[in-house]
Amino acid sequence: MYDAFGLYIKGAWRSSDTQSEVHSPATEQALGSVATASVQDTKQAIDSAAEALAPLQDMGGFARADALHRVADEMATRSQEAARMITLETGKPIAQSAREWGLSVDQFRWYAEEARRIYGRIVESRVPGGRFEVTKEPVGIVGAFTAWNFPASLPARKLAPALAAGCPVVLRPSSQTPGVAMIMVDCLRAGGFPDGAVNLVVGSTANTYEPVMADPRVRKVSLTGSTRVGQQMIRDAAATVKKVSMELGGNAPCIIFDDADLSAALDACVPSKFGNAGQVCVTPDRFFVHESLHDAFVAEFAQRAKAIKLGNGQDEATEMGPLINAGRLRDVDAVVQDAVQRGAVLEAGGQPAKGFDAGHFYEPTVLSNVTDDMRVFAEENFGPIAAITRFRDDDEALERANASQMGLSAYAFTRSADRARTATRTLKAGMVGINSFALAASEAPFGGTNYSGLGREGGCEGIEDYLDTKLSQIVL
Repeated sequence: MYDAFGLYIKGAWRSSDTQSEVHSPATEQALGSVATASVQDTKQAIDSAAEALAPLQDMGGFARADALHRVADEMATRSQEAARMITLETGKPIAQSAREWGLSVDQFRWYAEEARRIYGRIVESRVPGGRFEVTKEPVGIVGAFTAWNFPASLPARKLAPALAAGCPVVLRPSSQTPGVAMIMVDCLRAGGFPDGAVNLVVGSTANTYEPVMADPRVRKVSLTGSTRVGQQMIRDAAATVKKVSMELGGNAPCIIFDDADLSAALDACVPSKFGNAGQVCVTPDRFFVHESLHDAFVAEFAQRAKAIKLGNGQDEATEMGPLINAGRLRDVDAVVQDAVQRGAVLEAGGQPAKGFDAGHFYEPTVLSNVTDDMRVFAEENFGPIAAITRFRDDDEALERANASQMGLSAYAFTRSADRARTATRTLKAGMVGINSFALAASEAPFGGTNYSGLGREGGCEGIEDYLDTKLSQIVL
């Protein structure tokens, strides 16, 4: 199924001497083999991007906008193919895959318009006859590294603003989900960008990451990944003073205040928690529920979790698919068992799902009586685990919610405007949702604080990380 693709360098697909297998998390069967890059391949991709730098910038913002719209049009025609690939590689239900591809198309449409709005400004100078011109210029070649859990939307969030700004890209998607990025890059051919404006390499860290980080011509790197990898990237970027932006891990709190609409909160919390089998950096991990609502919230959450239909994502009746691999399955189970051994109450799930001949399926799990020092609260669990605790007053809930080094997203449910404002002001996160989990939109800046990352993707802010500011003093 990967035969039409491979490495993408200087406007053409090419094969390589080495291959790696991609496996389905639902069946554990090989989906096919993909070409993997050598160090020389990655260096050629960077060379290709360097050659495209001037032609891409010379296109101008309006021409780049038209090109990005053509890309979005092509992506829209291949929605069914792309959604199927997402589901095959990640295991997520096909409806979630289709929605992800649709959001990715929207990124290209949004940044097509932002390409027309890269504004500077004029500042009057104190020098007689002089003025300052402040302009925005492309930062240069971009190295983009993406994770497996959203194999379409994550590359789109990097490719679309980079190209809108006039920056060529070397994209390195996850080796576990390369096919989705390949389809997207194939769609980019419809844009008519200069050869080398987009390049794709798949392979080992030594063969792909290290050459990109070492090359001084690469002026910016963007990562979606773990905090540990982000910390290493920051250290590596320092050697050539690259600009960095990154969306890293999360450990989102969700506060259910005593005036919350319980039914509406559950309607939102349950599908959000178990979407993509909990493998979502912004998913709510830590539920703080007021003691007056706690028992009813736990009981209904557990009942709804037990009713979720697990299965292969290609089956339209499936509501939750598998975890990405066997390692993730072991890690999730270890977190659950640690909590139970330390006194948490298992309300639902709590073990690898039975009834499957293959696949990395884990039961939707609900834990109550959770304490803040348990791993399930202290760490990002990145799995289908709803960990619930009770609280007595607002200050306690907000203080405990903020007791994390992460700061990607945070949520609260309340019918009080005052409480909503207090929560948005107090919660330490780059994004806060009140009575909503809908934070990922092309028109809104997505990103975190503290150990959850640097920079923003989406919104008018998203293009800024791909631009340098230049000041010119003109005296006439």
